[in-house]
Amino acid sequence: MQSPAASPAALHAASVAAACRQIETASTPPSLAELAAQAGLSPHHFHRVFKAITGVTPKVYASAQRAAALRTVLSATQTRITDAMLDAGFNTNSRFYAQADAMLGMKPTQYRDGGRAARIEFALAQCALGALLVARSGRGVCAIALGDAPEPLLHELQDRFPHAELVGGDAAFEQLVAQVVGFIEAPNLGLDLPLDIRGTAFQQRVWDALRKIPAGQTVSYAQLAQHIGMPSASRAVARACAANTLAVAIPCHRVVRSDGALSGYRWGVERKRALLQREAKPQGEAR
Repeated sequence: MQSPAASPAALHAASVAAACRQIETASTPPSLAELAAQAGLSPHHFHRVFKAITGVTPKVYASAQRAAALRTVLSATQTRITDAMLDAGFNTNSRFYAQADAMLGMKPTQYRDGGRAARIEFALAQCALGALLVARSGRGVCAIALGDAPEPLLHELQDRFPHAELVGGDAAFEQLVAQVVGFIEAPNLGLDLPLDIRGTAFQQRVWDALRKIPAGQTVSYAQLAQHIGMPSASRAVARACAANTLAVAIPCHRVVRSDGALSGYRWGVERKRALLQREAKPQGEAR
């Protein structure tokens, strides 16, 4: 018996999956025309299909793969920058240095050396959920962490950037920290901060979707996966939530299991419960 023909949606999904694999394994990013030809579509049509399925353009997806490859190669502290450049698919120094700083949040040599010469402001405080650490790079807030005591939070920041210059925040930075504390106390006030968000293209799609969930509402991992157009990626969505380093600013606490139960949270399930309880209260009653 002849199997039924695949639907256009299934064919498009398969073509995009094949294009993603090609981008991930190519030594240099394939052109839009090459990807479209492989899919049997016009460049314009393929570009539209790719973005509809993945949420990003082929160019953005390729850039995220390059960034991930660059971070992996530079994690070996003895790596030469030229070798890292070639391994990440850059053929010219000018293009590499033009893009690497934005990909890494710092110069490639700084990233390789654990953030050497990078300046990161931080402050420790107490809030209703315990100890709080807020850190900011030159691009924006790069860490918001919660815990039982301040020392482990600072040690975690030092582990992420072992050679960075960690400096105590000034009075202006203390006001920023006060905003975070105020948001935790009264989440309906909202929190609008410049963020230094670093992650893969998929992670950033998940985190962007998280920031659109209103305070007081929750979604399941499956619903979030459907929202970003990848209904079979619930586990990957959960991993992206777990990789978030910006507590409350990227509200991964608003994601629950399909049965409504609370699952793991980087900063503790009880804190997740407390945040949701505060958000469920009318404005002015969260304290």
